[in-house]
Amino acid sequence: MKTTIFLSPLNFLISAILLAVACTPGPETTTAPTSGQWFEYEDGAATRWSSPENPTAEKGGAGKENMGGKGRAFVPLAPGESVVLLDTDGPGMVRRMWITVRDRSPEMLRSLRLEMFWDHSDKPAVSVPFGDFFGVGLGQTAVYHNALFANPEGRSFSCFIPMPFKSGAKIVVTNDGNERLSHLFYDINFIKISKWEDAYMYFHATWNRDTATTVGKDFELLPQVTGKGRFLGVNVGVNDNPAYGDMWWGEGEVRIFLDGDQTLPTLSGTGTEDYIGTGWGQGLYYNDYAGCLIGDSKKRQWAFYRYHVPDPVFFETDCRVTLQQMGGSSKKNVLELISRGVPLKPVTIDNDGTLAHLLSQNGDIPLDTPDLPGGWTNFYRSDDVSATAYFYLDKPTSSLSTAIPVELRLWNLKTNP
Repeated sequence: MKTTIFLSPLNFLISAILLAVACTPGPETTTAPTSGQWFEYEDGAATRWSSPENPTAEKGGAGKENMGGKGRAFVPLAPGESVVLLDTDGPGMVRRMWITVRDRSPEMLRSLRLEMFWDHSDKPAVSVPFGDFFGVGLGQTAVYHNALFANPEGRSFSCFIPMPFKSGAKIVVTNDGNERLSHLFYDINFIKISKWEDAYMYFHATWNRDTATTVGKDFELLPQVTGKGRFLGVNVGVNDNPAYGDMWWGEGEVRIFLDGDQTLPTLSGTGTEDYIGTGWGQGLYYNDYAGCLIGDSKKRQWAFYRYHVPDPVFFETDCRVTLQQMGGSSKKNVLELISRGVPLKPVTIDNDGTLAHLLSQNGDIPLDTPDLPGGWTNFYRSDDVSATAYFYLDKPTSSLSTAIPVELRLWNLKTNP
């Protein structure tokens, strides 16, 4: 009799990511924990947890304080202080991270900085604001779960991204703010493995913000990285510019430049909400690979994500990902903005399915030109946009800057919706 084994969605995801990262078929038997079968024993793998009760992940070394009676379940973090969540030699693979903090205000979640170092490198592969790393933009929290992150009740932060390392891993949280954090609880769950596979790649993440994007210039979700790798996805935060009133901000297309692309990308979507799998605007929802976790029309802010797990984005030499800064409204409304001197540049008019192009190398067509049709008018605009991009690379460091001034992180934060 033939028996079918069903895997959980998370177990399947981890297996799928590692298979895609590997890119090449491996041997029939491997020492690395990539099979994901719950019933299989993995030779050479040793499970370890780093936590305040065992910060060195020492075998037989957990719960030393207070005679094992929960003597060190959390750590405080003073302004300017750092705490090492994990410091271990490899090879190994981080499989899960869980953290919670007492103060979950946007100010604290943006003041905390999360960094990850692979193979004893001095430069971090991950250097991002703590809150934004865990899948919600704008330094905020939300109740959600997806394939890579989860926050079951809005009070904790979980990450399930597999992170292999060859000779060492170090994870650090630094308090760059002015307020003391009284409680930080954490579990970093990882596996020591006996062999590093050459096809493995290193996990990276970067954060970028422009508080007033330039009209007609794309915002870089992922600045150009060089090397062989995989773009895993992004979460984006938008505080839209009140100068445009309640006009729609999300007409911009996500564009992915691969392997030498210059002026034009290889991959392009059709709009911001289209990129995350919805349409005609976006409200609150989440699923495994895309969602909108903040959609507040009163505060005029949105946070949304897209993770390329079932639709991998590989690159051989380089990758850059951008988001056009474009909104839309009726032609009448856009003309009224122009009359008030609001910064914008008309792009197209959609007249019941017939698209009039307003941009040309020979000169742009003014929106008030006689005989132009009426209709929905797309226009370049300027907003406050930030993003956390996730990717794998074939080396433990990249050329991206890790400087993220706390002043830039904290400017114009808003409270949770």
